[in-house]
Amino acid sequence: MKHLKPWLAAALALATLAGAGRAAAEERVIRITGFGATSGVLRPFGVNSEAALRAAADDINRAGGVKLGDGARGRIEIRYFDDNCKPTEGVDIVRRLAQADTLAAVGTTCSPVVQAVYGSLQKKAGDAADSGLQLPVFTDVAMKIGLAKMSDWSFRNIPDENAMYDDVFAWVRREHPDARTVYGGVEQNFVHSNQTWYQVMKPRAQAAGFDVLGETRWLLDDTNFAEQVRAIKAANADVVAISAHPYSACGVLKEMQRQGVRPKVLVGLTSSSTPELLKVCGPAAEGLVIPTSFATINPDAQKAATETARYGGYADLHSMAAWEILYMIRAAIETRGVLAKPDTVQADREKIREGLAAMKTADGLLGPVKRTADRESIKPFVLVEARRNEWTVIERPAPRSELAGAAPTVRQP
Repeated sequence: MKHLKPWLAAALALATLAGAGRAAAEERVIRITGFGATSGVLRPFGVNSEAALRAAADDINRAGGVKLGDGARGRIEIRYFDDNCKPTEGVDIVRRLAQADTLAAVGTTCSPVVQAVYGSLQKKAGDAADSGLQLPVFTDVAMKIGLAKMSDWSFRNIPDENAMYDDVFAWVRREHPDARTVYGGVEQNFVHSNQTWYQVMKPRAQAAGFDVLGETRWLLDDTNFAEQVRAIKAANADVVAISAHPYSACGVLKEMQRQGVRPKVLVGLTSSSTPELLKVCGPAAEGLVIPTSFATINPDAQKAATETARYGGYADLHSMAAWEILYMIRAAIETRGVLAKPDTVQADREKIREGLAAMKTADGLLGPVKRTADRESIKPFVLVEARRNEWTVIERPAPRSELAGAAPTVRQP
């Protein structure tokens, strides 16, 4: 084999290519494409979601793949793109996907990107006068409230933070009956952290009977938090609620440790309930209480976390939402008879959209996920506390049957 004649080598190469071409033609590939922030300060969110999607696809494929409408089996193939947390780039990605063979998209990290992407979709399915994109887009991370109702093609698998922080402050009231006051710290230039303090944490604390003394603010990419922590120290509140993502949250927690600020209770943002926060914060995170829609409390959750780690990602409430989404898409494909053929791409997208829209419940990693008429999720959740560099479950609230009503919005300064 070392010295094949040129003509024979060429013939073998052509035969190999022909065989590969026939195999590719016979194989049904279901292309699902993810997009999110895989660069910049929010890079971990996209990296983790991509890892979870690839791990879930591998799990599905190893179990026999997806049953298609004509009885054939399909194999899920994942692609993932970086949108840099920029709305124009997110819309451009989805426009390109709509012109290709992707059957559904999963993403993205940042709420402004999701809002722009949903705005590019056809508002009402079947409206011939609406030239919007006709591609199911299922969001795993972006937390801005109520976005899925923008289009019949938009879906989200996001937990209900109103319900989560209702439970957090009820837990604080029960476990720390002497706590009376709350002071907030908010990462003000990111939609999720800003929204969650002013529209969720602050009004939910007030509704639970706490006196909210005020808040201090910083930016997502700030590195010096001495002034903000001096304000926290001066407030001397019983409860400090930090509405920030892991890196700036850790900066604040470490500065609190340095200045000797020790409130009775520390409350954190849902998105910070990740192994990465514990890795970055170390002992400064001790005692931090956060609600989350993912924890490794059963074999399915543990398996998903282990498989995601094999692809270089952490399992948290966002990446595991992506895992669940892929299984929801598989269910829609199987119940609606998707064919995954080159000439059925748009018909298959419509079938997936119909299947997802009709879904009332789905299998979630913490238990059944209820699906609403507005294509949102009502997800089970737990409360976790940072103890000795691990997240420990401290409460498992009873499942809810509907989304919590919004509390009165607090005016922003």
